[in-house]
Amino acid sequence: MEDARRGGTDVRRPGFLDWLRRLWRRPAGDMSMEDPEDAVEEGPSTGLSPDVVARIRGIHLRTHHLVDDLMAGEYVSAFKGRGMEFEEVREYQVGDDVRTIDWNVTARMNHPYVKTFREEREMTVMLLVDVSSSGQFGSQHRTKNQVSAEVAAILAYAAIRNNDKVGLVLFTDKVEKYIPPKKGRGHVWRVIREVLKPRAAHGRTDLAAALEFLNKITRRRAVCFVISDFLDEGYQRPLLLASKAHDLVCISISDLRERSLPDIGIVELQDAETGRLVLVDTSAAARDFSRNARAQHVQLEKAFRSMHIDHIALRAEDPDTISPLLKYFRLRERRL
Repeated sequence: MEDARRGGTDVRRPGFLDWLRRLWRRPAGDMSMEDPEDAVEEGPSTGLSPDVVARIRGIHLRTHHLVDDLMAGEYVSAFKGRGMEFEEVREYQVGDDVRTIDWNVTARMNHPYVKTFREEREMTVMLLVDVSSSGQFGSQHRTKNQVSAEVAAILAYAAIRNNDKVGLVLFTDKVEKYIPPKKGRGHVWRVIREVLKPRAAHGRTDLAAALEFLNKITRRRAVCFVISDFLDEGYQRPLLLASKAHDLVCISISDLRERSLPDIGIVELQDAETGRLVLVDTSAAARDFSRNARAQHVQLEKAFRSMHIDHIALRAEDPDTISPLLKYFRLRERRL
């Protein structure tokens, strides 16, 4: 429980708690942190408890170093720019592609000239994060929402480090929050804060509505990460349409107790999204529960493959969030 409250940060690291206390006690307006853009609003106006702020700081610090140390070139290699942008016209040289000849300039100058292009590297990255009630579940050290916040922070840092813009859509059974794409490391703090910020309960999930909202607000092609437990139905067609318009990557997050049930007799369970209570005999249901969970995972994988959508599966009980992302980036780079 202690680890969960701290968002998976290794608080045993020497000096971390002292650093955190000093940071929390800074007077308002003091911007003398390691990075001025990492400054954070504090106090009653934020609506965040010290515990939530400490958790956000931990994720902010951890993901910052993870990206700088481990993902320096992986993101750039995996995600290319939108295309080629015209740069200049120059004289034809032996070996140039004749298809790049600018015939208008060639006719005027009576000598062959070609167009040159450069890669338009800057992209827009959109993060669609499921913050419905099911994300508050976590049987080990972290909840699924805390994993979502860390994944969103890693992706946002990687994008901003490479001068890309990052936007955020938080959704439940409706769109809870939309933050337009923006640059700057301070923007990452806001992304983490909004994912972990306590909000009024809207228990259910509506992935279809979030995807339809994405298609309305993002006209140009973007790299879109959908972070959810995908405990929903009827989103396949909107997901397919979004994948046609954007470079879509789905990141599913599950917990150990959603895949296997311990044999502890009769227990009362509550559906986090509907509030429904049921009595379950775990001794009798454990095997069927595991079988059904595996079948659902296989079905989800099959659906993504049929739509040619990339999928990354994360487990909330696994403290290593970045390795599956690195593995995916490297596979994607080889595929490209």
